[in-house]
Amino acid sequence: MAKSKAQYVCSSCGASHTKWAGQCDSCNSWNTLMEEGPLSAGPGKTLGGKRGKAIALGDLAKQEDAPSRTVSGVAELDRVLGGGLVAASALLVGGDPGIGKSTLLLQAAARFARNGLKVIYISGEEATAQVRLRAQRLGLTESPVLLASETNLRDILTTLDQEKPDLVVIDSIQTMWADHVEAAPGSVSQVRATAHELTTYAKRKGVAIVMVGHVTKEGQIAGPRVVEHMVDTVLYFEGERGHQFRLLRAVKNRFGPADEIGVFEMTGKGLVEVKNPSAMFLSERGDPAPGSVVFAGIEGSRPVLCEFQALVAPSPHAQARRSVVGWDGSRLAMILAVLEARCGVPFTGLDVYLNVAGGMRVTEPAADLAVAAALLSAREDVSLPQDGVLFGEISLSGAIRPVAQAENRLKEAQKLGFTAAIGPQGKATAHESGLNVRRFSGLAEFVEQVFGQN
Repeated sequence: MAKSKAQYVCSSCGASHTKWAGQCDSCNSWNTLMEEGPLSAGPGKTLGGKRGKAIALGDLAKQEDAPSRTVSGVAELDRVLGGGLVAASALLVGGDPGIGKSTLLLQAAARFARNGLKVIYISGEEATAQVRLRAQRLGLTESPVLLASETNLRDILTTLDQEKPDLVVIDSIQTMWADHVEAAPGSVSQVRATAHELTTYAKRKGVAIVMVGHVTKEGQIAGPRVVEHMVDTVLYFEGERGHQFRLLRAVKNRFGPADEIGVFEMTGKGLVEVKNPSAMFLSERGDPAPGSVVFAGIEGSRPVLCEFQALVAPSPHAQARRSVVGWDGSRLAMILAVLEARCGVPFTGLDVYLNVAGGMRVTEPAADLAVAAALLSAREDVSLPQDGVLFGEISLSGAIRPVAQAENRLKEAQKLGFTAAIGPQGKATAHESGLNVRRFSGLAEFVEQVFGQN
């Protein structure tokens, strides 16, 4: 059998290389390649050549009890978790620096501690005095949360064995150090090893463990992607520094729905839950203006209304600019191409700017029609009625395709006082009695009837 060779792994993106180099070929980061030892030759070497014991097998018909949950009392957090915190689960929370991850988890730890759980908060980035100062600012000093500042994983696990907590918060996984791994803290090897040890401990001891993860400049959690596969739940804490609103989004959840969101507002006394996100995102909407439309979207199981803003202006440069905030830039290019090819509306020589107001980040294709309407409104300098919402997916052929949960979208719009809606063809719903709903099967028909262009 050929001898296994050492490999070099990038601590920034996790890419493997056969030899050391100053720059990673995948992410172009400098001095990030770390040597990893070879994997074992096989079970004969690692297990002494002994046969393992047979494992017990079961069938799908066996009834299992639902996992026990503990609610925090914060409705937005419990919604994202799928109804509460599950015992013996491992959670990974990522977000941009300074967005409020530590604030969120300290507040959550305090709420769970008040509800009867034994909670330990371990910080590898801050001293205990710094965490106590934050707790004083948030008014959490009376909460029975145990606090420590440590990075040695062996010492942490020994302490957990003695204390036997119900919930442990690790802030952050990139600062943890396992002494049996010959690599620097934050490297791919260390992050993978410490995440594996903590996840295994959570399953073995029945403890819920929440790990904070740093993110790269692309917005992905730093380190190997295998960490996201290890844990049960992956949450992203999103928001723009210029806005006070924050979104907690579940991108993976083995105990609840994915893509669920919780909305918070950052205040001087910490994060406050927002019970009506649609009203919040539309609160600063003024008089009707060209390029402004309201999109009736769905985030997880919740309908959310938000405002799309577009600006189209002649470009002083040879190549026109395309700038997007809060939406997919490649999908904007597709919408512009469909408008030109299928509807005869050119955007050549025009700079296009698109923004989702309030710091919201929209990912679903149902926003296509709202984006197209915002672009046309800005290009023609025509304001759309302020009391209308739009939704619908646009295909490359120019057809407007139906989207899921149209009834819930219309119900949310009606609840907030909207009286008109534009969407794809489909059967009428029970919530159209108070709405003037116009339906279109193609984008060309929509452009002709709404904007008067042939």
